[in-house]
Amino acid sequence: MRHRISTFVVLACVLITTACSVEKPSEQAGDAAGAACGTGKEFLIGMSQANNAEPYRQVMNNDVTAAAKAVPGFKVVVSDAAQDNSKQVADVESFLTQKINLLIISPNEAKPLTAVVKKAYDQKIPVIVLDRKVEGDAYTAFIGGDNVAIGKAAGEYYAKTLLPSGGKVIEIAGLPGSTPAKERADGFRAGIAGNPKIEIVASQPGDWLREKGQSVADALLKAHPDVAAVYAHNDPMAEGAYLAAKAAGLETKIKFTGIDALPVPSGGIKAVEQGRLSATFQYATGGREAIDLAKKILVDCGKDVPRSTTLGTQQITKDNAAEVYTKLGGS
Repeated sequence: MRHRISTFVVLACVLITTACSVEKPSEQAGDAAGAACGTGKEFLIGMSQANNAEPYRQVMNNDVTAAAKAVPGFKVVVSDAAQDNSKQVADVESFLTQKINLLIISPNEAKPLTAVVKKAYDQKIPVIVLDRKVEGDAYTAFIGGDNVAIGKAAGEYYAKTLLPSGGKVIEIAGLPGSTPAKERADGFRAGIAGNPKIEIVASQPGDWLREKGQSVADALLKAHPDVAAVYAHNDPMAEGAYLAAKAAGLETKIKFTGIDALPVPSGGIKAVEQGRLSATFQYATGGREAIDLAKKILVDCGKDVPRSTTLGTQQITKDNAAEVYTKLGGS
């Protein structure tokens, strides 16, 4: 049985659009589902979202709910923490009183959400941590991209292609305290290390938001009008930085890159195709994969649930933007 489930997980990873890797199974998953698992039953899944205002999270929610509709008996309730750690804790507490059968959570920040995730896990509720991590190992499974690798890929693109002769760079970072922000920053620095002529002259958080990214970039561009590029931790902040540069008449002198590559009209792929961004790097939402994993836990009563699933990425430039957009299901 274990061999068959493990084989199924690997095959599923091969079949999905983005490549993924799986790590050792979690024995607790099947035990947590307990006698409640099986076919022909109703299951309530709580989806605790960090902030519905981010386009990436809107797409993640859509992916979760769309995938859940295809599983008989699944009902998903989505809560919006609005970037408020205390609200997200309260949201999870509320889910526990509703007697959810499984929790999916994308934490606003790691440390503040660790205790309530552990509380759910200790109550034998399977917990799938999506996109952003918590501290410790009190959860059933984690699904997300390798943010260090994505940041490093972006840095290498700067070092070899975007700024091969060097130049000054502004970094618009994600929300402080969220694991992707630190990892994308660390990876980028590792990536540009091969080109000592590239210098990060300023780095400030834009909290993943387009409007804040624009205001931060506006201030930083006034202080550093001679920068060659802006590295933003997501596409909305990169677009915000572009708007700030355009207002200052600098949009043709500065290059912009982001991360996410959502296959939607307002996403980063179209921004690359239309010339506002030089490149973006795919960061899959993991929403559909989370529901696939929930089905293995709740319906299939699976014990060999992968402890960690790492979603693949790809670099998108003007050369492949149209092709990737179509391949990822954009319309």
